[in-house]
Amino acid sequence: MDHEQLHELAQQLRVDAVRAADAAGSGHPTSSMSAADLMAVLLANHLQYSFDRPEHPGNDHLVFSKGHASPLLYALFKAAGAVPDDELLSFRRLGSRLEGHPTPQLPWVEVATGSLGQGLPVGVGLALAGKRLDRLPYRVWVLCGDSELAEGSMWEAFEHAGHERLDNLTAVVDVNRLGQRGPTRHEWDLDAYARRIQAFGWHTVEIDGHDTAAIDDAYAKARVTARRPTAIIARTLKGRGVAAVEDREGFHGKPLPDAAEAVAELGGVRDLRVEVHAPPEVHDPQRPAFPLELPRYGIGEKAATRTAYGQALAALGAARSDVVALDGEVGDSTRAEFFAKDHPDRYFECYIAEQQMVAAAVGMQARGWIPYVATFAAFLTRAHDFLRMASVSRARLAVAGSHAGVSIGEDGPSQMGLEDLALFRSLHGSTVLYPCDANQTAQLVAALADRPGIGYLRTTRGDTPVLYGPDEEFPIGGSKVLRASDEDRVTLVAAGVTVHEALAAAERLDGEGLHTRVIDLYSLKPVDGEALRAAADATGCLLTVEDHHPEGGLGDAVAEAFADGRPVPRLARLAVRTLPASSTPAEQLHAADIDADAIVAAARRLADIVGTPG
Repeated sequence: MDHEQLHELAQQLRVDAVRAADAAGSGHPTSSMSAADLMAVLLANHLQYSFDRPEHPGNDHLVFSKGHASPLLYALFKAAGAVPDDELLSFRRLGSRLEGHPTPQLPWVEVATGSLGQGLPVGVGLALAGKRLDRLPYRVWVLCGDSELAEGSMWEAFEHAGHERLDNLTAVVDVNRLGQRGPTRHEWDLDAYARRIQAFGWHTVEIDGHDTAAIDDAYAKARVTARRPTAIIARTLKGRGVAAVEDREGFHGKPLPDAAEAVAELGGVRDLRVEVHAPPEVHDPQRPAFPLELPRYGIGEKAATRTAYGQALAALGAARSDVVALDGEVGDSTRAEFFAKDHPDRYFECYIAEQQMVAAAVGMQARGWIPYVATFAAFLTRAHDFLRMASVSRARLAVAGSHAGVSIGEDGPSQMGLEDLALFRSLHGSTVLYPCDANQTAQLVAALADRPGIGYLRTTRGDTPVLYGPDEEFPIGGSKVLRASDEDRVTLVAAGVTVHEALAAAERLDGEGLHTRVIDLYSLKPVDGEALRAAADATGCLLTVEDHHPEGGLGDAVAEAFADGRPVPRLARLAVRTLPASSTPAEQLHAADIDADAIVAAARRLADIVGTPG
């Protein structure tokens, strides 16, 4: 398109953003209007994309990191002929695909955005996939807002992209000066942004974001810049084109006061259609599969479940060429280093940047790869919002949290994951697994590869005895009854490290004549409600034991199995209720009252309260 046509297209995008927000009675039209010229030029002259084939492997990728500018995105889709006008005006209504912030309900939206600071990190993952996995010439374009440059995750992304020399990535920064409640930190100081971004190895271009010729030239420069990602830093006006709101505070997130007058001021409704450039005809890389040979451990051996994770992941990588691994500079601890050694071309070192690590995985899975992400369970709390948004994106990824619970020992509370089960159980559509031995771990690592949604595997630092044979099966949603008799009066429910403490306690209790059932509840979500209810019917009481805070963990998972109106058994719970300090693993378990001694005492009390069955 020539520059007069581009101007008309940008005006159409502004008009449609105004109309959509007005029809909804809410939305962010002024944030959309500032970036309309930037997106008009991209859509018409530079984006290579087949809207008829959103799965086309040669398609460019467009991510709206400033997801609140969704009216602009939907206006782009209308201009490309993908969304009809009546659907545009269904914005934010019940049942509409055009949600307040973009989600993959639309086939042209790969990831959900709206929590600021996430689109660029995800774009880095897409660009990494293009460079190192797909090896395809597609480009990644990310529209960023100036407000979100206050987010630390944006700078994790800038650094990671610069380090990886992702010249297939372009960040378009819409510097419209105004945030939600007033001016941004640097307002229109484009040089302040440029200096910071350049420091991370980026090529930067500073432009007037309403000059279509300058925008066109900047995109052209980005396309030919080698070995550096490009940031186009554009000075714009929020509410551009409508005098009542242009560069004025107090209009963020609101429809325009008089939409009809604004549309007239912008030149009226238009119905321009853009013939978006077709992507090159390319093919997805071959991803062959081979027989899976998981590591095998003998019953009675000792092995850490984190070690089994690493060895099983390496074996899975040999069997499936679509599996990739990401780690946060702790691969020697999580044991992801086994995968790195065997499959270096599919291993991604993300350094101590947990938000960027999760975001990169989300970007990669959007291209059909199956990411396994690992770090200490405690450090995953930094990435909670990224995991939350990944679930909104319908993302499929596996996450391993090592060094969970007080049983890690002397490192102390800063390194102990004691909230992770609650974090992952709260995510929509998640799977939460906590194995107790190496063979169980290996089987569950493999099972997560084909599991939809976010799967979480909690691993233990120290060596634990192998309880199960290598051919034992562990279906997700199942459990294992390790001890049972017709005379059982108490059921112990444990997972991970506390399974071994529960077995030791049960042996002592049986010697006292208090027969005890033991359930290994390795799947916390979905939980094996049938087995729990059968145990409750048989013994009348359950005692849960977990190396986790009481809120949101194993005890809550068990309690929820009785939340559908079924009779609730007597339920007692042992969990980490104190603030730990440095000591040995055995001392930690004892101090937290979750070791065999504490279980024996609690089981006696529970049996005395319930009494003898019959």
